This record gives sequence, structure tokens and C-alpha cells, in this order.
Amino acid sequence: MSSPPPSKKRMDLDIIKLINHNHEVTILNGLNELMVKFHGPKGTLYEGGVWKVRVDLPEKYPFKSPSIGFLNKIFHPNIDEASGTVCLDVINQAWTALYDLSNIFESFLPQLLAYPNPTDPLNGDAAALYLHKPDEYKQKIKECIQRYATEEALLSQEDQTSDSESSLSQFSEDEAQDMEL
Repeated sequence: MSSPPPSKKRMDLDIIKLINHNHEVTILNGLNELMVKFHGPKGTLYEGGVWKVRVDLPEKYPFKSPSIGFLNKIFHPNIDEASGTVCLDVINQAWTALYDLSNIFESFLPQLLAYPNPTDPLNGDAAALYLHKPDEYKQKIKECIQRYATEEALLSQEDQTSDSESSLSQFSEDEAQDMEL
């Protein structure tokens, strides 16, 4: 029996690391397509919100960056409201194999939500409100969270999930360790 290629093994290890850091991970159509439940960072306008973030790992991962996108709506200058696409240099341009999936969910996305960059927007309306009408910007975020980013909103989305998905959040530590081998 041959060992898996290095990129496959790295994918497996990164997924296990996410699970061990208490992220809820759902596998979509193979280990290179994931959905990770992401909670808004404490102390930010997004605190209390819950989003599903899709992660597509390219074949050359970790040497090529993953593609990420929010599946439920989020109002932010650097996140396209319609597609959920994220504009983040560290993922799109400055990615290095030293980074892993935990960096995305524990550093990069929390930093993006805490410190938007309205000068490089994917959502012009959010950038304009952030710069010129900060109270309206805050209110719009609250409304968006209430409507699209609560546990209840996610539950209604889960009802539409296909049967082909499998959740890894239920794996025991022994099963996760078996995956490492």
C-alpha cells in the first residue's frame, strides 16, 4: 500500500487540526471541498453571528491558496454580498505553504472582520457606509446577522443540505487520529 501524496496528507492534517480546534467541519464531495462553521469574533460588530464558509482546496494545496467564500450573507466592505467571495491579500496574493486552514479561521478572517479595508472593496455599499455613515453601517450588520447569520437561519439552510455531505464534527479523537495514519 502506497502512502498518500504530500498535498493529500497535508489536507488531511489541516482538516484534523480544524476539528481539534473546535471548528465544525463538513466535507462536501471529497476532502478538497469543505464547509466550516465560523463564529463572528468577540469584540467586533460581527460577534454573535454564525456563518458557513466554503473552502475549496486546490490540488497544489498548500503551495496554492484555498478559495473561500461565505455561504450565508454577510455585510462587509471586503466580502461580496451576492457571492460571498472574500478579498483578502493574505489568501489571494501573499499565501505561503507555511499557512494552514487554522490560520484562515483563527487569524485572517477575524482580523478582516475587525479591521475592514474600505479602500479595496468588493461591496461598495458597505465601504461607503463604513466611511461616511458608520451608524448605518453598524445597523446594517446587525440586521444582516439577525436575518442570515443566526443558528436558526443556519438550521433552515441545513434542511436544504444534500444527503451526500458528511459532518466530521461528530468524529471522536480516535477516529481523527486514525485519519492521520
